[in-house]
Amino acid sequence: MVNYYPAFINLFGKRCVVVGGGKVAERKVMSLLRCGAHVKIISPALTDALERQKERGKVVHIKRTYRTGDLGGVFLVIAATGNERVNTKVSNDAPCLVNVVDVPETANFIVPSVVKRGPMTIAVSTSGASPAMAKRIRKELELIYNKDFGRYLNFLKQLRKMIMKEINDKKARERFLKELASQEFLNILRGKGFQKAKDKVLNRLKAEKI
Repeated sequence: MVNYYPAFINLFGKRCVVVGGGKVAERKVMSLLRCGAHVKIISPALTDALERQKERGKVVHIKRTYRTGDLGGVFLVIAATGNERVNTKVSNDAPCLVNVVDVPETANFIVPSVVKRGPMTIAVSTSGASPAMAKRIRKELELIYNKDFGRYLNFLKQLRKMIMKEINDKKARERFLKELASQEFLNILRGKGFQKAKDKVLNRLKAEKI
């Protein structure tokens, strides 16, 4: 079994290609667009959703089957045609990061099962041993880390800027920031929700400034 190296990749402004225009390719394209990638789709046909992205100028569409030479200057490619022969050819041709849907052994990276909460991303992978298990664990994590965690992290992201100005003492500042990630605040988020956690943070900040 391959021991994959876990990483989070910055795709903002990067040239990415998705080979395929069906439902699976649609999910891959949408994920790339959310990361700010420049996406080109190579496929004879597109789903309705991908057609809308094309009409809005969000993606470039090459309306034909894949050809050798289509991957020049590309940072990342995803083969999602549903045709094993074509997907294998894409993988063999790729001089870059390549993911092949449903056939991880022919690619050099796999896409984990992901929980997204605001700026927080939790990725789960079984290295291809059991995608179903990765999905099950992801669903459990979605329950443990609900949407209030995303709201709280977005709040802390903005608050951090103010804290850097309001608390001059470096050690006090570091102690306070660590406290906001303590088990106490995790318990408040899970038991009482975002607003209660936010109120407690602001009360602590007021006391710290005094």
